[in-house]
Amino acid sequence: MIPLRYNIGSLWVRRTGTMMAVLGIGLTVSIVVTMMELVHGLESTFVDTGQEDNLIVIRQGGLNEVNSYFGRDVYPTVRFLPGIAKGADGEPLVVGEAIVIINHTRDNGQPSNMLVRGTSAMGFYLRPEVRIVEGRRFRPGLREVNVSRSLSNRFQNLKLGDSIRMSRSDWKVVGIFDAGGTAYDSELWASYEEICQDWDRAFYSSILLKAESAEAAESIRKRIADDQRIHLQAVPQRKYYQEQTSASVGIKGLGYFIAVVMGIGASFAAMNMMYGAVMSRSKEVATLRSLGFRRRHILASFMMESILVGLAGGILGCLLALPIHGVSTGTASFQSLSEILFNFRITPEILFKGLLFATLVGALGGFLPARRAARMRLMDIMKE
Repeated sequence: MIPLRYNIGSLWVRRTGTMMAVLGIGLTVSIVVTMMELVHGLESTFVDTGQEDNLIVIRQGGLNEVNSYFGRDVYPTVRFLPGIAKGADGEPLVVGEAIVIINHTRDNGQPSNMLVRGTSAMGFYLRPEVRIVEGRRFRPGLREVNVSRSLSNRFQNLKLGDSIRMSRSDWKVVGIFDAGGTAYDSELWASYEEICQDWDRAFYSSILLKAESAEAAESIRKRIADDQRIHLQAVPQRKYYQEQTSASVGIKGLGYFIAVVMGIGASFAAMNMMYGAVMSRSKEVATLRSLGFRRRHILASFMMESILVGLAGGILGCLLALPIHGVSTGTASFQSLSEILFNFRITPEILFKGLLFATLVGALGGFLPARRAARMRLMDIMKE
């Protein structure tokens, strides 16, 4: 085989063209990795949401809490089902909640929808990932609201101590909570009874309950599904939020499209560089052939150069994409009709995929020039 230092030396001699190809591949990889960060962050927001053995009860046929509603009269039927875990006071760990959507203005002046959850102290207990980090929890009867830190940083009048107009009342922000990057970071929480009063809604959107065990959860799910009087369905909390990841489908499709288009462009850039290298190195190829190196050695050598260029571009692209990690952004959910907030999340797997993509781009860009170099006939080169 031709020594690797020969390839590195050749790239250094043609360093201007090499750097241009590395930069082109690097920019492509940075965009592809950023898109993967975005999709992973959005999907993680839903996948990481939920507790083991928790069930969300919604209307039969409903896709989510937003388009689910049912009368309060069915709440006792669900609350006292066998298998539901009980608290220290002996009461079932169950909470009925209402969901409403409001329109509010972001800090940039643009309006957007937000999801408001009417709940109670039990709602906090059943979601230990939600922690008050500033202020305190809302108190029923005082028109108080808790806001996620992500929403507080993104929307107007949602800082601690601010007041926000919702429905017919002014609500005071008395607490900021952090939900650990889960779906609840896109919500406002207030008292269930007050939400129902202000919006004239005498029903529940959902019921959240904790089962005693996985077996009890399955038994409860079947009991609710088989009870034709209430027309409800119970979905494991983790599964429910995993099914809400459809918001990332469009972004993922766009990311793949951008990766293909820019990957083709970067491959052509690498191909042009390698073709130039082949045309200017015919004498080197002849020398290598004269020294006894076979065509497959020539092919492997030129392919190695192109792959090295692609790998260098991949490393550059990953470095360019790293600062995006942890940046907060939002997108609209077509299911909940509200804004979903999430963070860009980069992982070792995403970085590996970025390097693999860059290597593939380099290999594709270098194959045809490498084959041309390998097919050069020694007599033709000598004549030239």
